[in-house]
Amino acid sequence: MRAENPHLRKTGGFICALLFIAFAIVVIAAPVSAGAVSNVSVQPAITTPDIVQIGIYVVDFSRVDIGTGTVGVDFYLNLKSDKPVSINDLELMNGVITSVTTVNDAPREKVYRIIAVLTAEPDLSRYPFDRHVLPIRIEPKIMNEREMVLVIDPENSGLDPGANIPGWTLSGTRSVITNKSYVTDEVPFSRAVFTYGVVRDATSTILKFFLPIMLIIIVSLTTLMMRISSRLGINASMFLAAVLIHWRVADAIPLVAYATFLDLFMIVTYATLVMVLISGILVLKFTEDKDTARVELVNYWSIRIIPLVSIIAYLLLFLTLMM
Repeated sequence: MRAENPHLRKTGGFICALLFIAFAIVVIAAPVSAGAVSNVSVQPAITTPDIVQIGIYVVDFSRVDIGTGTVGVDFYLNLKSDKPVSINDLELMNGVITSVTTVNDAPREKVYRIIAVLTAEPDLSRYPFDRHVLPIRIEPKIMNEREMVLVIDPENSGLDPGANIPGWTLSGTRSVITNKSYVTDEVPFSRAVFTYGVVRDATSTILKFFLPIMLIIIVSLTTLMMRISSRLGINASMFLAAVLIHWRVADAIPLVAYATFLDLFMIVTYATLVMVLISGILVLKFTEDKDTARVELVNYWSIRIIPLVSIIAYLLLFLTLMM
């Protein structure tokens, strides 16, 4: 029988140990690898929104109608983007576009001449010294901020120096980008807002309204020094004239749930006229009673108190406009 070689036996044992170790590594690592592969999720492709530079250059405004809260506007709309975009992708949120003319139809820049009727929510608390902000709000029709983002283009935005509104003074412009959500937790829409301030012309307001009213007050207060026979008739006529002027001016604005400056002014006016009428009635009564002392007393205090109270009330009222 051949003797067993000890070296061969050691080599064979070493090879078997290596094979066992390799098998064990494969068996142990296989589930880990399989688990790692099974946990890999396919990430959605990250998309960037289209960046659209938007500019609005207002050429002119037409008549402001406070009664309906509308104003006509003529402006240029400039759009710049690396991807195709047109006015059909956008929407005027506070008005109706009545006319669109394409001025430039380049692939990366569109320019449109637009005529529209804007709607606004006027604040009439200072009427007829009111001031308003006329906005132009534009946002994408269907694409939210993940798909389209608007950016103000200052080079193509502004207000033409020749723009004007009869009876109003333009008081400045402003542009800003905001966002708007229409459903809770939805992705908002990018919105460009261009605003233009307007202030009612003070000179025309004073001449057309306050001057006639002040003349009525002056005539009424002057009657405090007149004879009783014509005093009541003049004051009654002045009261009726004040009511008619108030009705004509107030009819130009819609009904609101708060007192305007006009309402407060007319309250002071009516109070003054009523005080003068009451003093005239008292003088008439005491004259018929042949109570000369009381007639003189009423005349004395009427001349000194009614004009003073009226002037102070008007001053305090006009001071509120400066606050």
